[in-house]
Amino acid sequence: MQPENKICQNCKKNFTVEPEDFNFYEKMKVPAPTFCTKCRFQRRLAFFNLTTLYKRPCDLCKKEVISTFAPEVPYKVYCPKCWWSDGWDPYSYGRDYDFSKPFFEQWEGLHRQVPMAALSTDHLTLVNSEYTNHAGHLKNCYLIFQADFDEDCAYGVYLKRNTSLLDCSNAIASEWCYDCMHIFKNSRCVGTMGNVTETLDGIFLRDSDNCQNCFASANLRNKKYYIFNEPYTKEDYFEAIKKWDLGSYKDYQEAKRLAHEHWKKLPPRPVYDDFSVNCSGSYVFESKNCKESYDVSDAEDGKHLFMLSLSPMKDCYDVSAWGNNINLVYDSVAVGENISNLKFCDEAGLTLLNAEYSKMTFGGSHIFGCVGLRKGEYCILNKKYSEKEFKELREKIVAHMGEMPYTDKKGRIYKYGEFFPIEFSPFPYNDTLAQRFFPISSAKAEEENYRWKEEEKKDHNITKQFKDLPDHIKDASQSILSEVIGCKTCGRGYRITSYELEFLKKINLPLPRQCPFCRIRERLDKWVTELRMINRTCSKCGTEFQTQYPKEEVEYILCKKCYQQEIL
Repeated sequence: MQPENKICQNCKKNFTVEPEDFNFYEKMKVPAPTFCTKCRFQRRLAFFNLTTLYKRPCDLCKKEVISTFAPEVPYKVYCPKCWWSDGWDPYSYGRDYDFSKPFFEQWEGLHRQVPMAALSTDHLTLVNSEYTNHAGHLKNCYLIFQADFDEDCAYGVYLKRNTSLLDCSNAIASEWCYDCMHIFKNSRCVGTMGNVTETLDGIFLRDSDNCQNCFASANLRNKKYYIFNEPYTKEDYFEAIKKWDLGSYKDYQEAKRLAHEHWKKLPPRPVYDDFSVNCSGSYVFESKNCKESYDVSDAEDGKHLFMLSLSPMKDCYDVSAWGNNINLVYDSVAVGENISNLKFCDEAGLTLLNAEYSKMTFGGSHIFGCVGLRKGEYCILNKKYSEKEFKELREKIVAHMGEMPYTDKKGRIYKYGEFFPIEFSPFPYNDTLAQRFFPISSAKAEEENYRWKEEEKKDHNITKQFKDLPDHIKDASQSILSEVIGCKTCGRGYRITSYELEFLKKINLPLPRQCPFCRIRERLDKWVTELRMINRTCSKCGTEFQTQYPKEEVEYILCKKCYQQEIL
């Protein structure tokens, strides 16, 4: 089979469908896509509100809850407790298929009727962790997102199997870490960036592995007692770092600044692909045959994967977020945990098999075009059928989707094989991850018929400005817990939690000057810039290769081979 060049329906640019792609589409029994890779990714992310939260009443119990849905949305929204309860029946919204209307139009009608869960969580696995989203299996966690199997963690994104983390993102199997990104199996680390793994007591490290008691350094391997990449004896090391009292906000920021300046003198790792074979993208670990994938581990035979880190994952294309024992999944977002043969699904999983075009559907099998089902079988538009009736009707609907496709305002045609149109997303475009990866203006959103929401200005009754906080954590008394502090970045009010104060005092770190959401979004923005691949030429051997670092950020760059020869 030969590669096939296509023109994207959305951006009108050329893209190529490779022979291995056709093999996967044949296995999944779907047609080749008519949107290019980037436009498919944007479309999925437009359904993925990860960190934007609102206060609103639950439409069932009437209690005020935290939700990803603003109060004015045209949907019923139930708090997680009510949504997962037996207090309502998703089958009561079931309807017959109408062959006089396009499938997508009928699905959207159902979508607007079935209650949405206020937060996307595996509610029954959360213990004292209500203020989290796209999360499960948590204990004593607060404001963490895309998180699983964590305990005593707060203010982070993409956390898996961690204990006692504060202000960390993209962290796996780590404990007692603060202000870190891209860490794996670390303990008592502070301010680390890049990819720091299996490290103990590392402070302001970048691209370092298996280190202990190292400070403000980069590109270390199997080292102890280094400061600014210079070796020290154990005694001299602990004497030298006494000058840096990280409990002081002023000292912390100065040490961080000097470390970042020092990092610029050393070439960064050109690509992050530890223990991976035949993979491309960035931050792809312990994987095999995964192409154009980002922040993925333990995956095999995949393409265009994103934010998947709970193994195993096999034979998946165009899947964004979650994972945890998935196979044969295509063009879906926020799906996972023991699933197989899912196509065009949004927020679905928990032992779900053979599902298509379904949202917020968990458990069961043979589901088509459903919303809000739990453990259903042979259902179409939330209506139950016999096995024979289901199979016959599904085939007729697939054919009908080709005969009577949905056409959106811009003339894009949606037949069987396309994910939901962005205009069907229940979230404003600028509340979703799509805005971070593919930013547009409110005028552009209106032109495209996407939802948009202007930020609301609120009076936060601020009682203390960030500049009036004590410089040193030792001077922060319990009274700080009652203050509403004005954020240094956005000006909104925030509070210090008792857990946060206890954590910072225990490991001697200063009070934050930004609100939790500004801290989270600052790391999110950095993360987005890292998920790119840029053509560069090795500064040493002249080999052309791909890396996340453009020339304006890093002038001296090495290919993987030269980096290993020079650094390791």
